[in-house]
Parts: sequence; C-alpha cells; structure tokens
Amino acid sequence: MPRSSSRKGTTNLKESGNSPVMDLFRGGSSKSSSKDIGRHDQLFYTYANHSLDMIDPDGIVSLCSDLGVDHTDVRILMLAWTMQAEKQGYFTLDEWRRGLKELRADSISKLQKAVLDLENKVRKSSSFPDFYSFAFRYCLTEEKQKCIDTESICILLDLVLGCQFRAQVDALTQYLKHQTDYKVINMDQWNAFYRFCNEINFSTFKNYDPNLAWPLVLDSFVEWMQLKRGKA
Repeated sequence: MPRSSSRKGTTNLKESGNSPVMDLFRGGSSKSSSKDIGRHDQLFYTYANHSLDMIDPDGIVSLCSDLGVDHTDVRILMLAWTMQAEKQGYFTLDEWRRGLKELRADSISKLQKAVLDLENKVRKSSSFPDFYSFAFRYCLTEEKQKCIDTESICILLDLVLGCQFRAQVDALTQYLKHQTDYKVINMDQWNAFYRFCNEINFSTFKNYDPNLAWPLVLDSFVEWMQLKRGKA
C-alpha cells in the first residue's frame, strides 16, 4: 500500500533574528551614497525591460553573459537570494539595489568578481540554511503553490547540495525517480533533506530514528537504501 506523504512532525531550520544576508555581508557601510545608488540604477537599466521597469528573463540571460556565468549556475540563484528576489526570473530595482549594496558592487566588473566568489562565501557561512530554504521558495512560481514536483526537486537538490553531499544527493534523487508514492515535495520535506544530510550517518543509518519527526518520505528512502544495500 502506498505510504502517505503526510509528515510526522514539523521540521524547521534554525531561524535568526537578523537577516541572514545582512549577517553574511556584515562589515560594509550601512549607508549607500547617492553616487552609489546612481551607479546601481544605471547598471540596472542596462539590463531592464523598460516597459516592465524590471530585469526580466531576457535581461538576466544578458547579465549572465556579461558575468561569464551560465543562467543555470547556482551562483545566480545565490545572487537572487542576496537580492531577496521574490519572483523567479525577475529583479526589481529595489531588489537590485539591495543586492549590489550587500555585494559592494557598482560596476559590472565588481559584480562579476562578487558573483564568482559568492558560492564559496555562501556555502561556508551560517546563512547557508536560509539560502537552502530560499531555493525552494524561489521555485514556487504559481500563486498559492506549496509543493514542487519531484523531477524539479531532483534538479534543485543537485544544484544546491550536490557539491557538499554528493553521495546523499545521488541516492536521494535516484530514490525519488524510482518511487511512485510521492509526486511532489513540500517545504518541510525539503528542509528535512538538508537536516538529514547534516545529521545522519549515511554509511550505516545507525542514528536514524524513524520515530522522531522525520517526514515519511525519508523513512521510505532509508528503508529502500537498506534493502538495496542488503542485496548488494
């Protein structure tokens, strides 16, 4: 019988009273001069769709070309997180100003350097869990959408966690593609994947307790892995 996708408890990542983005880039000036804002705005309108007064997907592709980074690169997702962008594929002027201020970049060359350094900085910071949660929210493109299909989740897991937890991500994505009980993943399940990678001994699963507040999809994954290893 297919297992229910309902969770046994709510899994939350640690929240901070301060903005994680602000914490990451703390140390810069607390005020932007009008000169800086002027440069930020001038750069924004280099890529903006003037009828929308936003940088749209075509503008982001042009920006990525100038930065020398593919638009599917995780650093572009990290740039969106730094800007605290709300809509996938679009940057507003306020979001752009916020991001460039945090990165202390007022030219394309400075932004390029900041973006190239961004992955190393974000992955090593205490703000990474906030970025991880943002990655899920950023992919909720429809109004009132709360879940993401498993195919897209596999791509997102590889992008966001692949370089840190290669074995876990490979196994989890293989399971999600193999199983038929779960068509979509919600935010609690997504956050639990990250906690699982951080806390559970992947070679033995000895410290995995299904009676704790893990979502059922992870119970099923662990059972599947144990059965698979037993047959090996």
